Amino acid sequence: MRSAAKMSRRNFLMTSGAATVWASGTAHGYTAAEMRVKAAGGDLTGVSKWDLDTPALCVDLDKLEQNIATMRKSLAVVKVASRPHAKTHKCPAIAKLQLAGGSIGICTAKISEAEVFSANGVEPILMTTSNVTPNKIRRAMAIRKANRQFIQAVDYPQNALDLNDAAKEAGISADIVIDVAVGTRSGVPAGDQAVALAKLVDKLPYLKLRGVISYDGSAQHIKGFKNRLDQTLKRFEPSIETLEKMQRAGLSTEIFSGGGTGTYNILPKAPGVTDLQVGSYIFMDCQYLEIGGESNDEVYTDFAPSLTVLATVLNTYFEKSITTDAGAKALTLNKPGPWVIGEKDFVYNAGSDEFGVIKYEKAERSYKVGDKLELIVPHCDPAVNEYDQLYAIRKDRVEAVWPIAARGHSQ
Repeated sequence: MRSAAKMSRRNFLMTSGAATVWASGTAHGYTAAEMRVKAAGGDLTGVSKWDLDTPALCVDLDKLEQNIATMRKSLAVVKVASRPHAKTHKCPAIAKLQLAGGSIGICTAKISEAEVFSANGVEPILMTTSNVTPNKIRRAMAIRKANRQFIQAVDYPQNALDLNDAAKEAGISADIVIDVAVGTRSGVPAGDQAVALAKLVDKLPYLKLRGVISYDGSAQHIKGFKNRLDQTLKRFEPSIETLEKMQRAGLSTEIFSGGGTGTYNILPKAPGVTDLQVGSYIFMDCQYLEIGGESNDEVYTDFAPSLTVLATVLNTYFEKSITTDAGAKALTLNKPGPWVIGEKDFVYNAGSDEFGVIKYEKAERSYKVGDKLELIVPHCDPAVNEYDQLYAIRKDRVEAVWPIAARGHSQ
């Protein structure tokens, strides 16, 4: 959704989605009795999203599909693939849409996520967090035994030795990538230490070296495109040098994976990069929208905000104040946003566990108890993890209900 025109956050909230706020008691094609029957039977197909009970997590299918297509077209030009991080959506149905849309695989952060996706028929999985405990190592080998396209990361020599022993015991050869650090959160330091680890993996008989991952998480939210461009490429230089040393040593570098939604149009400028671990691009959230893009300094408009939470108005007694049923348990974070679609002057506070409180000087319309609002969440990953299901919406009606099958799988 790249736009050459400059757009402010205020204008963006008025034009980014369905700005209509539906009144309580309104019928949208189904009577109240029919709604109860459909809900009791578990079939919500065709129901207006405005009739869903709240808080409700919704994804606009037209925007979701648009975002997948935008990423595919952008990366095709630079001949780099996408390997989306499924921790964003935790939903096998979306992973399959991404694979059908040209992605070469998915990433997972936790072994329990990898188990869910593999069990649901998603095979090309790269786990970006090292498995270091005996239990997780055994579980990783069980996945690899059932799924030949499972790859896992390593960043310590002892962990490589442990993985080799476990792979031998399982009767398999485990595919491995070296996690090369950018910053200090995880990964082996770039340079000689990383190359030495790669050489060790390459020599171990039950491990197969596939290459390198190197993800710079903090670069994704650097505000201002030029600033983000300069810092990202500078910080990635040691990873490139590590890759080149591995290549000179004759080691496998078929995978050189990194980057994310904030740097999807930056990291392909680095030599050797094969694929990007983009995640939030399918949904977008306030954290990403506020960083600015290449064509818009104020709002990151490259991808459409497809993920929203519907909330219901609970209280309007107090002047210039509205209380909703979507607080921290529905939205997880309080800043930045949440942003209320259609209301450029609303300040939404999700600090209470159960309630959201809106303060405003000016509203685009009047509100009463039972009315519904549509919110863009502060950060999509933890918000998704609060819900059992995702309502897939097209033209304001439910087309499907997708289980968030990896919800709560944080081990």
